[in-house]
Amino acid sequence: MSEHRAALAWKRETPDFKYESYDRTHELRFGGGTSIQGSSAPQYLGRAELPNPEELLAASASSCHFLTFLAIAAKSRFAVDEYRDEAVAILEKNAAGKEAVTRIFLRPSVRFGGDSLPTPEKIRQMHERAHELCFIANSLTSEIVVEPQP
Repeated sequence: MSEHRAALAWKRETPDFKYESYDRTHELRFGGGTSIQGSSAPQYLGRAELPNPEELLAASASSCHFLTFLAIAAKSRFAVDEYRDEAVAILEKNAAGKEAVTRIFLRPSVRFGGDSLPTPEKIRQMHERAHELCFIANSLTSEIVVEPQP
């Protein structure tokens, strides 16, 4: 077992506290000392230039898949030279009629180097295995769709 912590801090700095006007900007601090500002999505009156929870969820799923994929590739003796992803979280009503991130699409593109290159089938298998082993994917009820890109 291991623990992974994040701290959130927010303070009202406006005279009123109305839904239409309170600032959604908050600070997220992580165990290693890094901190970032976050907000809600613009459609919920947040700041578009700051990450929102839905984007952070997509990033978390992408990062977990990426790190798991790298571990599998390294243990399989395939050298990864570059890895890119364009993750998308879909927020919509779920089967119970509640707003939820129902699907997360991962679209990884991987470039390999070295003497031994994996076949397209082996790459597909490594992505499947990475999905099976990803801690975040195993923690979510949202569907995570991995669509490897050429």
